[in-house]
Amino acid sequence: MDSGKVKNSWIVLGALWLLLSASLSWAQDEESEGAESGEAAVLKRAIYIPIKPPFVVNYGGKGRLRYMKASVSLRVSDTAGANSVRHHMPYIRNNLILLFSSQTEDRLDNQEGKELLRQEALAEIAAILEQEDGENKVEDLYFNQLVIQK
Repeated sequence: MDSGKVKNSWIVLGALWLLLSASLSWAQDEESEGAESGEAAVLKRAIYIPIKPPFVVNYGGKGRLRYMKASVSLRVSDTAGANSVRHHMPYIRNNLILLFSSQTEDRLDNQEGKELLRQEALAEIAAILEQEDGENKVEDLYFNQLVIQK
């Protein structure tokens, strides 16, 4: 047999082996997901909702004006949670503007203060959704951008 044909045969066999092993591992992953849920495997994927436009507020009280620009996204557990957030967006934006503008320069000077602000914003949104819909499906809040001008 020609050495070119032998080489091509090995390449074809290798490709078939890769395809077969990939499909077997994919089938095993699906089985393990189905076994974990007990029913049909449904992938729970996070939904991210950017709150647009970004927040631009002045903060810090008396004296020189200070500005903060915050671009925020929310992670929700399902489409019902996403719809709830979108429905109450004016209320959410209002309360976040009030929260962001009430910050002090000392608080935003360090990482702990920024993390505390993130947690307070998340708690504010949770309170709004609990009050309005009776449930909160927002899992987390992220700062995509946080610019502070002192």
